[in-house]
Amino acid sequence: MYRFIAAGLLATAFIAAPATAEEVGRVGVDWIGNDIVIEGFEDPDVAGVTCHVAYFDRSIIDRLQQGDWFEDPSNSSIDCRATGTITIGDIDLDDNGEEVFSERRSLIFKSLLVKRIYDEQRDALIYLSHSREVNIGSAKMSISVVPLVGNDVTWENGAPADRVQISR
Repeated sequence: MYRFIAAGLLATAFIAAPATAEEVGRVGVDWIGNDIVIEGFEDPDVAGVTCHVAYFDRSIIDRLQQGDWFEDPSNSSIDCRATGTITIGDIDLDDNGEEVFSERRSLIFKSLLVKRIYDEQRDALIYLSHSREVNIGSAKMSISVVPLVGNDVTWENGAPADRVQISR
């Protein structure tokens, strides 16, 4: 029994975890203490790409006034850029993409997510920021595109077969 638990824990240690972000800016937007927070993180499977996410952080006074203690708005914005030589590891290439960042926006039901999707036809990485809510979805989203064309790119496991080949 302990062998199965140990094997499970070891296996989860090697699964790529979503990135963790660090706060790089905080802008006060009103007199009651509401802020816009800006966090930065590196894509855990694509070295050389850095993303910044901005979102609204409600103050205690706003929570008292609105009566909604445990939830922040779904709004977010994202921008990602190549910040060095891009080295692409083992990424999911299907059109559903993969989660690279997640952060709770309520006590239980809401999360801010960032998914990465590879656009083979245009040879670009798309980063989609959106909210996941259990009972109702949110149409509030933001995208950022990092073109691979014109950047120094290495694919650790070999480039996809359908990858656009650009002569230099």
